[in-house]
Amino acid sequence: MDHVLTLIAAPGALTVEHLNTVRAALRAIAAEAGSPDWLAEAEAADIPFRAISPDLAGAAARHALDEAPVDAIAQPLEQRRKRLLVADMDSTIVTSETLDELAAYAGLKEKIAAITKRSMNGELDFAEALRLRVGMLKGLSTEALERTWEATALTPGAATLIATMRADGAFCCLASGGFTFFTGRVAAQIGFDMHVSNILLKEDGKLTGTVAEPIFDRDAKLTTLKRLAAERGLPLAATLAVGDGANDLAMIQAAGLGVAFRAKPVVAAAARARVDHGDLHALLFAQGYRRAEFAA
Repeated sequence: MDHVLTLIAAPGALTVEHLNTVRAALRAIAAEAGSPDWLAEAEAADIPFRAISPDLAGAAARHALDEAPVDAIAQPLEQRRKRLLVADMDSTIVTSETLDELAAYAGLKEKIAAITKRSMNGELDFAEALRLRVGMLKGLSTEALERTWEATALTPGAATLIATMRADGAFCCLASGGFTFFTGRVAAQIGFDMHVSNILLKEDGKLTGTVAEPIFDRDAKLTTLKRLAAERGLPLAATLAVGDGANDLAMIQAAGLGVAFRAKPVVAAAARARVDHGDLHALLFAQGYRRAEFAA
């Protein structure tokens, strides 16, 4: 078998019936499907297959699963374990949009969050939307940054994802359209090798309403993925990119395994792999790690 389809659900929620349903769906499109291999009992399992494209297999699996809260990721078996991870931060490695939460301290959360939503769904130019939102925060005390950080929570599985991949020799980069104030702290907290993001400009303890140029945007994320791969002599097939917004889509589409994580509709529709139900442990299962192999 030269491909694998991984099914992932909440712990205890993946059933033999789900596996049988997907195997039948693969056979219905003339794919040869092998026996399931549990990566974590009742949580994640591999179904090896061949003689069909991974995109078609993934679509068939999702259609067969219908409304079941099970993610299905199909991919080639070759170079399955990735040597480079480039991850978005907001609504991916952390659960919130840090700029929106920061705006709450200026009484502008709803207004700024509406712009963020449109930007992340590709309706607005990212750089222009960022300048607009940051400009609205001019004069806000930098103490709001600290308070926002104190309330920022990691997405379940984030720390385990980084610890496990680094323990297996992968290089992990946090690449965000957000701000270094937050990416530096997240990177230090869970062990990213490096972080790249935008710089909020401050003066006399207040935000100036500006961000350092050039803005770290969609193209910069893609460039970062390609540069880090080239520096390590890795083909893009050996890379993993994950994110949720339109500014992540270019790197998601370029990576060997590009994952739209609980993503905006435009991103979920265009990505080859999606995680709609699971947490970030799903990215380890997708690489073939068994639950017993996860790093503490």
